[in-house]
Amino acid sequence: MSEKLSISQWAEEDKPREKLERLGASALSNAELLAILIGSGSQDESAVDLMKHIMKDCDNNLNTLGKMTIKELTRYKGMGPAKAITVLAACELGKRRALDKIGYRPDLGSSLAIYNYMLPKMQDLNTEEAWVLMMNQNFKLIKASCISHGGITETAVDIRLLIKEAVLNNATIIAFCHNHPSNSPLPSKADDQLTLQIQKACEIMRIFFMDHVIITDGAFYSYHDKGKL
Repeated sequence: MSEKLSISQWAEEDKPREKLERLGASALSNAELLAILIGSGSQDESAVDLMKHIMKDCDNNLNTLGKMTIKELTRYKGMGPAKAITVLAACELGKRRALDKIGYRPDLGSSLAIYNYMLPKMQDLNTEEAWVLMMNQNFKLIKASCISHGGITETAVDIRLLIKEAVLNNATIIAFCHNHPSNSPLPSKADDQLTLQIQKACEIMRIFFMDHVIITDGAFYSYHDKGKL
């Protein structure tokens, strides 16, 4: 049985490291960049071909790749747990780079702005999370905090903890967000009740409750836009 193909054994056109050095990272395909990370393929295909195979199954979409599990990735011949972890770590770093703008406070003055900000954080979740977005009076983000995470259909939210976070961070405006792993943006009765509780608590503390946005991968529901806040 032949050994797995190492980078040094690839054909010249399959050597992405050399290609990156000559032409820069932007000249490489997604499969070539990922092949550099995993280093080797299997006895049947090079690292580049292995990643082309996986990317094809992901419709050549890095977001889809990032949603795969270690178990799903290791079903491919030549993709062991260490390689799978490396690939998923790279996807997470890419997502964090998109979010990380040094010294920049995003303007979250609309439901769409909130959705665009929160989607990268929530689109890959398979359980519910609840976040509070704390803003100054100009709708500029002070801090985003995850205050709860739980099951597939619901997560418990402590209103006292939410208000405490807002007060400690000197927020004058807050928005509340949570995701629906079912991918349906429509609110439940529990969502309606929670919204009312947050609204009452904010009124007591003189904090403007701007919106409650339900996040799904491709759509969102805004209590403000629907006239419920």
